[in-house]
Amino acid sequence: MKRNALLGAVIMLAVTSASEAAADGGTGPLGVTAVAVATPQTARIGALFTAEDAAAGRFVGEHFCTASVVRSPHHNLIATAAHCLEGAGEFVFVPGYRDGQAPYGVWKLDRVLLPEGWSKNQDEDSDVAFATLDERQAKGVEDVVGANRFATGAATGATPVTITGYPHDAEEPVRCTNRPTPHNPAQQRIACPGLTGGTSGSPWVNGNGQVVGVLGGHEQGGDTDDVSYSVVLGAEAAELYSAATADP
Repeated sequence: MKRNALLGAVIMLAVTSASEAAADGGTGPLGVTAVAVATPQTARIGALFTAEDAAAGRFVGEHFCTASVVRSPHHNLIATAAHCLEGAGEFVFVPGYRDGQAPYGVWKLDRVLLPEGWSKNQDEDSDVAFATLDERQAKGVEDVVGANRFATGAATGATPVTITGYPHDAEEPVRCTNRPTPHNPAQQRIACPGLTGGTSGSPWVNGNGQVVGVLGGHEQGGDTDDVSYSVVLGAEAAELYSAATADP
């Protein structure tokens, strides 16, 4: 379970291929996990915290999962794993979080949307979720940090993807690029070392800036740190995205 695993090191390097990757607008060796440099693209990805004071948008304690801003008509939507948002309480999203700082503000979650397969049965093939965020200073989060397009129906492994996420024992994100492979018809997997607790919900972003996976699914993201999973984003994810982007 990625949410509760422990981080062994702040920087994890494990070269599994000398091939060059082209995902999320960058190049680099496949299968290497390292600290993510702060860029406009990584600013769209952030950490989820429990809200200390929801009205004031303050956060407290350790971040527990990762989420990312995805395009929506109201500029207020994040995607993550369903198992990250199943608990009670109020949560906040901190895009671009580093070293205790919130450079793009603290955004309170307003409405959580879980697929029926997860809300009824906690089906690992339904482990994806969305949340809408309250505005800050009359702006949506997408207006501040931008967003990636949420894409359903992509063929698994058609291109390499880059995963960026927040291990809960680290104060900055890590990232890894590799090519996903099928695990079964409903799940995809990727070999990236050191994606430990807290990286659940991390987006799988291809070279076209599309989110084609969300770290979660099988064993809530995987029972080892070196292999991670995502549901295949198909009809259920598309239906949930439509519900999340509909007018309130």
